[in-house]
This record gives sequence, structure tokens and C-alpha cells, in this order.
Amino acid sequence: MRIMLALLLAAGRLSGSVRFYGTPAEEAVGGKAYMARDGVFKDVDVALAWHPADRTRADMQGGQAVVDMVVEFNGRAAHAAADPWNGRSAVDAVELFTHAVNLMREHVRPTVRMHYTITAGGDVPNVVPETGRVWIWARDFDRAVLDGVLERLRRAVDGAALAAGVEGKATVQAGDLEILINETGARLLDANLRWLGPIRYTEQEEAFARALQTASGVEARGMEGAIGSLEGQEPEGGSTDVGDVSWVTPTLHVSVATAPRGVPWHAWPVVAAGGMSIGHKGMLQAAKTLAATMVDLFEDEAARSAIRAEFEKKSRGFVYRPYIPDGPPPLPRAE
Repeated sequence: MRIMLALLLAAGRLSGSVRFYGTPAEEAVGGKAYMARDGVFKDVDVALAWHPADRTRADMQGGQAVVDMVVEFNGRAAHAAADPWNGRSAVDAVELFTHAVNLMREHVRPTVRMHYTITAGGDVPNVVPETGRVWIWARDFDRAVLDGVLERLRRAVDGAALAAGVEGKATVQAGDLEILINETGARLLDANLRWLGPIRYTEQEEAFARALQTASGVEARGMEGAIGSLEGQEPEGGSTDVGDVSWVTPTLHVSVATAPRGVPWHAWPVVAAGGMSIGHKGMLQAAKTLAATMVDLFEDEAARSAIRAEFEKKSRGFVYRPYIPDGPPPLPRAE
């Protein structure tokens, strides 16, 4: 993709510039949110991105905004048999907090998702645990709804700490906004997907895909190479830091099949398909689609203007405030 555009620019057939941005720590930290916060995309006319998927389509759904929070409780240790009255259990607070989260599920919108893991819950049964920790993510398709959920989670931390007689602390350490969909740009992506045509798979590739589906306990129907419709797309769970970019500059996003339908994502079947020709074909199809769309954007000022006009209308009055904390992104500590 980048090479093709560079050749066209060098030959004088196109005028302008192309930047290729790496996307560090998309899942764990949200690297593009730091890049957006620090102005990396402020002078970009249009940003283009793609994501591996189990189907191919120009995206008209924006994914979920997500906030990543660590909850810590600190109490007082004591012998659990000799003098438990002198202890204050941080794990009591952990249990109270997670119970509050689970009670809250009935009283949030159906689109809200909350999922957590307990990362510290005591060491041995005969010591009142003085520390406890929960790592929780919350999501919704609307960041305004998510902000309300976040405030309720903070109050649940305070309530759990108060009830257990310990100290509680909630720290937002990362998060992404939902993608601001640009329909004008999506239609341009869709036109290029259809110009390129569907991905064709060999019988060996189809057999491999069916084997992955069988192993995953879903219908073995093979790859879906057809191009999905722009209309009637159902919202799907999942979040991406592309969302932050989309609120800073117009962003066009396409999903391209690199794994068979129905297999669990972020799991071994997706890795297996992505590491062989199924994944390679998807990657090449994405590169061709983005390259063709870039050529259109270079050559068609009216298209660029229409995409920008839609972005300005949809983002009017919006002030970009990322969920990420101040300062540089966290780096792994050296062992």
C-alpha cells in the first residue's frame, strides 16, 4: 500500500503526502490515544485504517467506547484465628465491590458491558488480607453513557471501602472512544471493495477454515469472502483506539476477513488462520482497498471536502478528552 502510493507520488501522478503510522500497544494501552492527544493527527486530511475480521465490509458501526480501571483496596493484616477483630480485610472490599458491579448489571442499558478480574485477593487463609485489587473494563457504544457508568463504579469503590473499613482507590489507566463513523468515506471504501471483488479461497483454505470451525464447535461453513452490505450492519462488541483518532480527523475504517466466521476471536483459531494464506489474502485485500481509496482521495477534491464536511458536522461542539492519564504511556518495568 505505502510502496504503491510512494511510486505514484514520486512519478508525479499524485500530489501530496502519505504517512504510515505504527500502532503500538493497541490492546493494552491504546497507543493511538496518546498519539491523538499529542497532536500527531491534527494536520491529517483523512486517516484510513483496517482491522482483521471474519467478514469483509466498509464499517458503518463504530464499536464501543471502553474505560480500563484498576481498583485497589488497602486494609490491615491480622491473624485470622487469634485476633481477626484487629484486621480490616481488603478482600471483603473486593467482594463488596464486585457484588455491587453484578447488581448494577440490571440497572444499566443493555449495551453496557462490564468485565473484571481479581488480580490480588490475599495470600493465605489464616491472615486477614491487607491488599486487594480488581482490574475492570466497562464499555458502551456511547461515551456519554460510559461516563455515567464510570461515575457509578467510582461510587461503588467508595461504598465498598466504607463498608469494609479500608481505603479504596480507583485509577483509570486507559480507554478508547467509539469510532465516529464517516458515511461518505465508508461509501468510498465500499466502492473500492466491490471494484476489487470478493476474496477467492482454494479448497485447501476452505477445508482449513471448516476444520477450525469444527474445533470451535460452530457450523463448518468455511470462509465468507463476499463483501458485506453497508446497510443494516448490527453493532458488535469490541473497542479500538482508532476511535480516538476518528474524533480528531475524518477516519475511514474497513474490516477484512482473515479468519472464518464464528470462531472465538483473540484465540488460537484466529491466530492459525492469520498465519497462513487465509490471513495473507485478507491483509493484501485490505492493502489494495486502502491504496485505491487513497488514490481517490488524492485525485478527488470534492470527495475530500465531503468527507471533511460530514466530520465537521458530526463533531461540532465536541472537545476531545481521552480516557488516558496525563504523562507518557506506561512502559514495562525492567526485570
